[in-house]
Amino acid sequence: MKRRAVKDIKLDGALTVNELIGQMKDMGGFTGRKLAEAVDIAEEMIRKEDCTVFLSFPACIMATGTRGVIIELVKRKLVDVIITTCGTLDHDLARTWENYYHGDFQMDDVKLHQEEISRLGNVLVPNTSYGVILEEKLTPMFREIMNGRNSISTREIIDEVGARVDNEDSLLYWCHRNEVPVFVPGITDGSFGSQLWMYYQDHRNLRIDLFRDEQDLSDIAFGAEETGAIIIGGGISKHHTIWWNQFRGGLDHAIYLTTAAEYDGSLSGAQVREAVSWGKVSETADHVTVEGDATISLPIIVASLMERMEEQ
Repeated sequence: MKRRAVKDIKLDGALTVNELIGQMKDMGGFTGRKLAEAVDIAEEMIRKEDCTVFLSFPACIMATGTRGVIIELVKRKLVDVIITTCGTLDHDLARTWENYYHGDFQMDDVKLHQEEISRLGNVLVPNTSYGVILEEKLTPMFREIMNGRNSISTREIIDEVGARVDNEDSLLYWCHRNEVPVFVPGITDGSFGSQLWMYYQDHRNLRIDLFRDEQDLSDIAFGAEETGAIIIGGGISKHHTIWWNQFRGGLDHAIYLTTAAEYDGSLSGAQVREAVSWGKVSETADHVTVEGDATISLPIIVASLMERMEEQ
């Protein structure tokens, strides 16, 4: 094995994000180097015209300013498919129409409940900015979308809602505009799904066609020459992404951002290398697991990536 010397980071003068990432690649140590490897892998998969890029993430980061980073990836057409959770729809739409607010992890949750404010980590979500506004806005949309039809997939209804959101700060707006399909296999696990259930109370013929979603995902996976994925967090969004890619021989490129530990055997804590044993990531894939809060790592990765894409 050829040895490569560890080099110090030099903070002389103003550095761009990409210049800093370039130095982190040579620093030799710990997660910093992994962050640099993630940028290289992301650039590789995105620059390949025949590589279909999946993006999966949980809802929580959509309640933060990291939502803007996700939107930028879609706006610049750097990803092709999104697999996420129902709460992503909730937070994107709620923040399109109302505001969330700064809070603290140590706030009095009993007092917050009495004030009708929910706490998501250190983000405050007033009831008026979440369930109330979502019911007000989604109910008439569902009536319009479902007029004359009884069956619809999650991808279809999400796109239809995105077509009706006239706000460039919305992820669904950009997904519709740039034809990036959004799949939510756990559609009932959130306010968006609850509003669908409420609509179902008066429209008992309504069917959410999850098999249509699975067929669409199958067609995307099998129709791709290569596939890559930027996977943030675990749960159903992560698993659905690697699950469908196993049937085509596994992902060819994979980046996993996580705060979970692997000792308990959870999917969220499983490193990318474990997915290789299942065939969900190819044996020859370039991959990296970056430990740490995605609200830190993802903006750095994407900022560096955007600088590289703009250079050429």
